[in-house]
Amino acid sequence: MRLLIPFLFLSAIVLPAWAKDGPVDYEINGQAYEGYYVSAGDNAPLILLIHDWDGLTNYEVKRAHMLADQGYSVFAADLFGAGVRPTEVKDKRQHTGELYKDREKMRTLMNGALAAALKLGGNTDNAVAAGYCFGGAAVLELARAGSPLKGFVTFHGGLKTPDGQNYSKAQGSILVMHGSADSAIPMEQFAALTNELEAAGVAHEMITYSGAPHAFTVFDSKRYRADADAKSWNRFSEYLQATLK
Repeated sequence: MRLLIPFLFLSAIVLPAWAKDGPVDYEINGQAYEGYYVSAGDNAPLILLIHDWDGLTNYEVKRAHMLADQGYSVFAADLFGAGVRPTEVKDKRQHTGELYKDREKMRTLMNGALAAALKLGGNTDNAVAAGYCFGGAAVLELARAGSPLKGFVTFHGGLKTPDGQNYSKAQGSILVMHGSADSAIPMEQFAALTNELEAAGVAHEMITYSGAPHAFTVFDSKRYRADADAKSWNRFSEYLQATLK
């Protein structure tokens, strides 16, 4: 059975004529978005990849190709809009803040990305969502919404559950990878989420990495920690192999 996607006005999916991989122009409810798609072949398992608070950049593109090298097709979603790639902290906070305040829109954008991936041949019946920082928080939002994806993975993502929400509808398993030196998302939130998932009966794995600050996987940044990045990527790869059969 195909993944059921709420009705969206979705059109204008365009890949470069010279390649199966590359930028994807698509629309959701009349607004333009630009994602990135990498195909690993027909019926390959699909990863829905959600970006950090600076929008879809070369970082997500690199991660997408790393996943494609392992045999996964990847649709890197755009939750901000075509051409919106904020560089100033105040702008990053503005765009993420708007979606944190409008959770229904956040869900619509991720479902719209899945619908775009499906049109491109992505196997949404055998899929996992993964995200970094803001994208990790978005992935957990998708899990709480009851998305029928097989798994949800967050790297140093936001972990706090909004008031009025819970994990009673969650279907897939959840993998959380977090730096224990993360001052932006303290360990109290990590522990609280563990308790929530256990109480809701959601299959989960929660991992912390000592000395790893927020954004520990971001290459070439002061926060990058090679050891934690390598360990979390290896665990992610193992999880995908076990989850996407």
